[in-house]
Amino acid sequence: MTLTQQVSADITTAMKAKDAGRLSALRMLKAAFMNKEVEKGRDLEDAEALQVVASLVKQRRDSIEQFTKAGRTDLVAKEAADIAVLEHFLPPAATAEEIDAAVTAAIAESGATSAKDMGKVMKAVMPKLAGKNADGKAVNEAVRRKLGAA
Repeated sequence: MTLTQQVSADITTAMKAKDAGRLSALRMLKAAFMNKEVEKGRDLEDAEALQVVASLVKQRRDSIEQFTKAGRTDLVAKEAADIAVLEHFLPPAATAEEIDAAVTAAIAESGATSAKDMGKVMKAVMPKLAGKNADGKAVNEAVRRKLGAA
């Protein structure tokens, strides 16, 4: 079963269970899938669907940050609930140790010595973390830490 089919099946389950919060998040996800399919002109592959889910999670995290600054705790709670539903479809998150090991290996491979080489290192790190749900911000911070210390 593809990811898009899984989301459709989960929508049906959420409707039967009358779970409005989950249903809302799943419908938003399905709409994002459909928009991406229209943009591509074909059905999405699972890897592309995962990118859509990851981008929606990132948007929700950014929204939480903004709502927290504005003191809108009601909206923060809704966004957090959406993230919980969306993360169900993502692969497990990369641990700090895995990110650290990938960054160290990428620095060694690319021969990076200073913060100027950050782009090279980031390009080398991300494929190493493929298949894991790696937060780009966390990877970026790990690269900065390592290159700053190098």
